[in-house]
Amino acid sequence: MDTALTSPTRTANPLLAPYRHGRLDLPNRIAMAPMTRGRADDATGVPSDFAATYYRQRAGAGLLITEGISVHPLGKAGPGIPALRTDEQVARWREVTAAVHEAGGRIFAQLWHVGRMTHPVTLDGETPTAPSAVRITEAPIYTREGLLPHVVPRALTIAEIAEVVAAFAHAARRAIEAGFDGVEIHGANGYLFQQFLAENSNLRTDRYGGSRENRLRFVFEVVEAVAAEIGADRVGLRISPDNPENQLVEPDARGTYRALVDTLDPIGLAYLHILERGAYAALADLRPRWSGMLIANHNGPTPVDPAIGERLIADGLADVVAFGRLFITNPDLPERIARGLAPAPPPVADVYGGGARGYVDYPAITLPERA
Repeated sequence: MDTALTSPTRTANPLLAPYRHGRLDLPNRIAMAPMTRGRADDATGVPSDFAATYYRQRAGAGLLITEGISVHPLGKAGPGIPALRTDEQVARWREVTAAVHEAGGRIFAQLWHVGRMTHPVTLDGETPTAPSAVRITEAPIYTREGLLPHVVPRALTIAEIAEVVAAFAHAARRAIEAGFDGVEIHGANGYLFQQFLAENSNLRTDRYGGSRENRLRFVFEVVEAVAAEIGADRVGLRISPDNPENQLVEPDARGTYRALVDTLDPIGLAYLHILERGAYAALADLRPRWSGMLIANHNGPTPVDPAIGERLIADGLADVVAFGRLFITNPDLPERIARGLAPAPPPVADVYGGGARGYVDYPAITLPERA
């Protein structure tokens, strides 16, 4: 049962009210959204030496969601993407979770497979895989050799789809071994899950393509496998209905995502994370259909303003609001909001790759302690 531990009033900031749902007992309704930072060892997928410091600095959020973590060798997006498959990777992630927990935080691992949104240079010569052999013809993709044109992906076989489903379940188990409080399945932003859902990227004629039911099948199989592995109440799902990112078209977004939500709601997931971007007002339409915890996020040209987050909660469209870019330059964003201070602007350089610069060197506020 969802419980607001303090009732927001006209004078209280709704973002700062504690919230409880299932296993999650959050001191505030502010989440750090998953953000690619590209600082893992490119050869091993082991997170950066600075990763524990980065996440610990931001542990004041009600919930931290990590950058996307590759679950399969062919699911890696580009340089510096971390993984969660080997003992060495688990050991480094365990340092991250221990640091966050020591600081009083909660952290979920975002599990990621990018499908066609990668390149043979990134995959050591292997061809990217996707629901169908449909190439992205828009902007090039970033690789360790620079920007390159997309290639035609190879359509996954039925056996390979089962392998990917198993890879998500395995990565979820490894996440719990690494000390994570749960996992978020990345079903948004034009990556593999949304490639199965979108009609222009899924041209299959087998049980994974064609009808709405078939296009949803992969999502349901992964969610069910991960929930069976670690428990549904440790599993979140991120979606971005009608998101045109990475050249996807979803003409039936309302019908597709209503069916997705209606099927998953009874399972008892930890949360549903909706990134709203597109003509479809997903939050307003899907909120009444989801009985559990809902995290809201907007992916626009400018970061989500705290005032927008306050309205989303006050209007009942979300239980928690995820902030992304502002958390890069404001490691103590909840404290700044509590003090009524304007956040520092989002970064303009050193967002991806590199070392400590632009990663762990943004200062917290230094003000006298409250009486």
